[in-house]
Amino acid sequence: MTAPPTARLRRSSAGDGDLRVLLLHGLGGTASVWNRMAPLMDERLELWDAELPWQGMAVSGSGPLADPGRVLAELADPSYDAVVAHSFAAGLLMEEYASGRLAQRPTVLLSPFHRAAPEEFDWASITYYLNDFHRVFEEALEVGDTGRYADRHRRWLARQLRDRVGPYGWMRFFECYLRSPFVDLSAVRAPVLVVSGELDTAARPGEGRTLASGLPLARFELLDRCGHFPMQEHPARVAGLLSDFLLTASGGGRAPHHTSDTTSLEMS
Repeated sequence: MTAPPTARLRRSSAGDGDLRVLLLHGLGGTASVWNRMAPLMDERLELWDAELPWQGMAVSGSGPLADPGRVLAELADPSYDAVVAHSFAAGLLMEEYASGRLAQRPTVLLSPFHRAAPEEFDWASITYYLNDFHRVFEEALEVGDTGRYADRHRRWLARQLRDRVGPYGWMRFFECYLRSPFVDLSAVRAPVLVVSGELDTAARPGEGRTLASGLPLARFELLDRCGHFPMQEHPARVAGLLSDFLLTASGGGRAPHHTSDTTSLEMS
């Protein structure tokens, strides 16, 4: 039986009593997705991460994946002042907040999957996310440290990751996605920043906007020239955005803004 994940300190804050932030990666990812962004975040933020059971090549496509929502509920204990969740983890986090299984706190959702009504899912949706699932991994490999690899090698790696996730891992993802219209977003009373990339072909930006509009205390941010991995594609820009939001939402004052890029802001 696989041991439950434990959080690890990625970076200490500059002083005592600063904000503890837990970073949660998506399906098939690893904690390395934060490598470019984390050093650029405000020094008042103490950063923690974890290698989750659905991480990278450790995922086994030959058997069931442990209840992922329960994993997050046990990992994200109340000692963390804020949470940042990417992709698959973002949807799980909303479910745990809405159900009351996890204490709510200021939260950032990066590239979340969400649909407002069950009727929005059709057979074409399943076909797209099943047959083109490997394309999400191809995008990750383009913007990570593997970006230096030849296209052919990245395509091969993407399919290896897809196969490691396998049908069981894919079903966990798609089950969570299918449940998203039924999550009681009105029960999520914590301040939430939802961030989507305008070029994201996996979790399309309209879904992030819809999710933010259903949350009582949410703000939506659309990033131009950005795909499914904003923390890797625009690390300075996203670090500044997240630092500002987390420190303000947690009552820690407004952090210096680190980004020089123009960011499109929308209020839900």
